[in-house]
Amino acid sequence: MKFAIQLLLIALLAFFGAAATVDQKPVIISYPKDTPQSVLDEAMETIRKAGGVITHEYSIIRGFAAKASTEAMDTVKAWGTKHDVIIEEDQVITTNND
Repeated sequence: MKFAIQLLLIALLAFFGAAATVDQKPVIISYPKDTPQSVLDEAMETIRKAGGVITHEYSIIRGFAAKASTEAMDTVKAWGTKHDVIIEEDQVITTNND
């Protein structure tokens, strides 16, 4: 009986752990040059609090890459309307037809 309960708990943890990461998408979030650093910091903190991960902070552009939930991206987009935030899917782009 103990073994069955432990097995059930392990299965439930695996299920909910997988379900928690299913809705996260890789994105690039960027802002215009004159955007205050505090706006970027707030956006990154919002993503982290929602269980997302910042995968890269860019130095050439005002932005960062992340894996984030749709809800976190919606919040960042709503807060970023004043600063013209751009949120796009992070994907590989090639210059030839491969």
